[in-house]
Formats: sequence, C-alpha cells, structure tokens
Amino acid sequence: MSGLGRALILAGLVLAGLGVLLTLGLGRLPGDMVLRRGNLTVYFPLVTSILLSLVLTLLLTLFRR
Repeated sequence: MSGLGRALILAGLVLAGLGVLLTLGLGRLPGDMVLRRGNLTVYFPLVTSILLSLVLTLLLTLFRR
C-alpha cells in the first residue's frame, strides 16, 4: 500500500508543478510554433514538449532509486 501512496504523492507534485509552470507562461517558449490562417489556429508546442519530457524523465529517474 505504501507504493500506491508514493505514486499518488508523486502524481500530485507533478500536477502542481505543471500548473505553476503553465501559469508562468511555459506554453509560450521560443520554438513553440503557431500557425494562423483565417479562422484556423494550429499550435505546436515543440520546445515545451521537449522541456517537459526532460523534467519528467529526471523526476522519475530520481524517484525510482
């Protein structure tokens, strides 16, 4: 049961961290592409995705040890 508790705490911390990062403007980094044509807007958060992947990889590596 302690494994489930750790997983829930980790998930809560990750979600809280993502919330803070998004409110500070993480989704508008240089390298994130926005295409606008008329009424259509397509958003490609390329740099944001790479950065989040690196941070989550580091966190999960630290918690698995």
